[in-house]
Formats: sequence, structure tokens, C-alpha cells
Amino acid sequence: MSARIIDGNAVAAQVRADCAQRVRRIREQAGRVPGLAVIMVGEDPASTVYVRNKMRACEDVGIVSRRLLYPDTVSEDEVLRRIDILGADPDVDGILVQLPLPKSFDLKRVLGTIPAGKDVDGFHLYNVGGLVIGDTIFPPCTPYGVMRLLEYEGIDVAGRNAVVVGASNIVGKPMALMLMQHEATVAVCHAKTRDLAQFTQLADILVVAAGCPNLITGAMVKEGAVVIDVGINRLADGRLVGDCDFDGVRKRASYLTPVPGGVGPMTVTMLLVNTINSAERALGLVPAGGGAAKPRNESAADGADVTGFGPIAEEVSP
Repeated sequence: MSARIIDGNAVAAQVRADCAQRVRRIREQAGRVPGLAVIMVGEDPASTVYVRNKMRACEDVGIVSRRLLYPDTVSEDEVLRRIDILGADPDVDGILVQLPLPKSFDLKRVLGTIPAGKDVDGFHLYNVGGLVIGDTIFPPCTPYGVMRLLEYEGIDVAGRNAVVVGASNIVGKPMALMLMQHEATVAVCHAKTRDLAQFTQLADILVVAAGCPNLITGAMVKEGAVVIDVGINRLADGRLVGDCDFDGVRKRASYLTPVPGGVGPMTVTMLLVNTINSAERALGLVPAGGGAAKPRNESAADGADVTGFGPIAEEVSP
């Protein structure tokens, strides 16, 4: 068996084409486009790249983005005041605080200051708690992207044994809750789990988000399992790899996401979907499509125009 490789870039492109159409509809009906504000403290190199990618993605679909860059010497209270201002701004539909923050910051306090209705990263306590009862406003972007990939490939989750490796608040825990909402039987493994393989070998759907390169080998995967590799790790030689031994796992899995080019493109894309959803809610518009990817056997319209909005990203001095 050789796994079908799930092309996250192709799925993301289809969802972004739908996002661009929804932005046009908002502009036609409301006279404005969705707005996203990104707060960044310090100049962490990885964060700089991530924020640049997010702003470029916004521009591609027509969302206005603002980057507010603070030095790492800024006080927590100053950042909180800026969040309050953005929360009251009707032209801002989404507020994102790029992590990590300086160690002196109270992360829970900062994330809790973002209004739940503008928390497009899905990190606010209300949105995280809402996952438990299936009533969150904004799902966290990475697990949301994973569910879109499964949907695109026509993979039925209901009744399947799903194992999530990694129990972070950003990916692992919300991923498990979202799989449960779709009626999977879910086990969550973490750093203290004994004999990891005894769990992974039972998984029909295996989601790995542990941040440990090549943690999952082919022998740890059930024949025919669907394997979603969320991890992204840079090796000493500069290569980017996931948490799975790609060559070993692809010989046993039925579906497998690559790294890079699998889950990564979907994370940023679902941020766009959440921001557009927020704008539609704020403006009282009926959502048009929700950013769903068409199943693989239903191709998107050829030549879909996802540009044409001009330069709408801006950097704002706090």
C-alpha cells in the first residue's frame, strides 16, 4: 500500500477562492471589506515570517490587514489598551495576538481581553469552552483546517477510532473535541503516555501534533489508517520535517499529509475563513458557504480570480 498524499496547498487554494468571492459579496452589500488586526510584540524571526504570510494571505482574498508591532519592552497594559481599542473598532472583525509573547506577559489575561466575537484564532476561553458543547464562535485554525482536509477527501469520521498525539491547548485538545463532535471515538496521547504504539496502532485516524521529528514510524501505524501530520520541525541540516517518518508511514497509511504542504497552508486559510465569518456576523449577512472546500471529486471553477483588490495590507504604528 502507498498512501494518497493530501495536498494541503490545493485545498487551501480552493477555500481561498471561495473566501475571495465572499469578500466581494460583503463589499457589494455592506460597502466595506473584512478587517484583521495582528499584534506582534518583539521581532522573533519565526513570528515575523508567520505574520507576513498571514498578511499576504489577507491581501490575496481582499481582507484589510493591519500589523501593530511593539518592542519587547512594551508593557502588558499598553498592549491590553490597544486590544480594547481594536475591540471597539467596527472596521476590525478579527484580532490576533501573535505568539509567543514575552515571558513577563500573562498570556491568559491577554487572550482573555480579546472580545470572543473577534477572537479569530479561537484561543479565547469562551471559544475553547464552546468546543465542549459544539457552540464555539471560532474554532482554532489548525484543527479546523484538519477537519476541512478530511472533509475534502471524503473521509468519514463517525464511528472511527481516532488518536490524537499531543495535548496542547492550541491543537491537541481542540482537535480531540472536534473529532468527538463528528462522532469519532477519541483517545489523546501526551508526554506521559506509556507505550505510545499500543494506541497509535488502533487508530483509523491518527493526528500527530507533538513537535517531535519522526516520532511516529511505519510500524506504529495501522494498515490503511488516515494519518494527519501537524508537526513542523527544522532539522540541523535545514530541512523541514513532520512528526512522522514520512517514507515509513506512507507504506502503511491510506492517506497522509506531507510536511510542508499539508496542514500548514490550511491553518492560515482557516484564519481567513474565521475573519470573514466574523464580518458577516457583525454586518448581519447570511454566511455564503462558510469557506468549505468542495470534495475532491468536485473541482473548483477554473481560473477563479482571488486577487484584484490592490494593496490593502498596512503597518500601523502603535
